[in-house]
Amino acid sequence: MSNIRAAAGDGGEAPATACLPIATYGPQEKIDRLKSLMEAVKTEVHVVSKKDWPTVVKSVLRQRKLKTLLYAPETALGPELEKAWQNDSEGLPELVVYEGDIESFKETLFQTDAAITTTVGAIAETGAVVLWPDSTEPRLMSLVPSVHIAVVESATIYNSFCEIIQTQSWPEKMPTNVILISGPSKTADIEMTLAFGVHGPKELIVFILK
Repeated sequence: MSNIRAAAGDGGEAPATACLPIATYGPQEKIDRLKSLMEAVKTEVHVVSKKDWPTVVKSVLRQRKLKTLLYAPETALGPELEKAWQNDSEGLPELVVYEGDIESFKETLFQTDAAITTTVGAIAETGAVVLWPDSTEPRLMSLVPSVHIAVVESATIYNSFCEIIQTQSWPEKMPTNVILISGPSKTADIEMTLAFGVHGPKELIVFILK
């Protein structure tokens, strides 16, 4: 952002803009709308309490009989996952720690069945979760494994894309990229037939924590 401003010269600051008028939703309406829109594009959504979410995650994973689950230990999810697996790991995938740099970790990453990531929020208007990749939790964690699990707190579900940008002050701290995800990967390149899971995760599972 600073490079762009420098290249533009002394043109002054751009005026602040307001979000376009859109519908606003109450706390439960945001949850219901996000869930409905994401399920419409084949996302599996679970609304659970903050206390119980690790138990529900374990139940979902046991049904799939996956071998490995990648996670970032330095995120808020890390310690809770480790504790949950210590208490009872029978029938669960092995926890794989993301560590080091992405180049040295690629081989392990491409052999991992599933990954779980944090989010910085979600958008009720369009039905998408928002990921904020960094060196602790790189974007490939959400793009490579066949199953991607995203965890979003209900308090961070915003009405619109504009609202989350303004409320979280994105222009002041933008990373290299931000990822918006509404469902598993899909394409219609082959004979104009919609297919899921061709270029990325075959399944997207979202946990909304209340």
